[in-house]
Amino acid sequence: MPIYEYYCFDCRRKVSIFYRTLSAAQAAEPVCPICGGKRLHRLVSRVRVLHSEEDRLERLADSSLMAGLEEEDPRALARFMREMKGELGEDMDDPELDEMIGRLEAGESPEAIEASLGLGDSEFGD
Repeated sequence: MPIYEYYCFDCRRKVSIFYRTLSAAQAAEPVCPICGGKRLHRLVSRVRVLHSEEDRLERLADSSLMAGLEEEDPRALARFMREMKGELGEDMDDPELDEMIGRLEAGESPEAIEASLGLGDSEFGD
């Protein structure tokens, strides 16, 4: 069951169209599901590979991924967080997390980031 991505020249959006079979996709004239426009250009979609939960956890346990964490290197923590983000969700879009990772990549300490975001203040005594 293919899902094709198109760019609609009428509403200027990227849209996805689902077809039940490959032959249906080849025979169909695509129509934009947003505006009904017929001026669509097919895009090359990203390929996704599904991994089992065991495979994902095994990759996260790779010792090379954790290199630098024991030395409290903010950049190593940022690499680890990016990898975790990639493994946890295909479309995990969280601006605050992205900001935090960017600040770690710039070398800012986790403590300074926590303080500026007010994350260190917990009502549970953390």
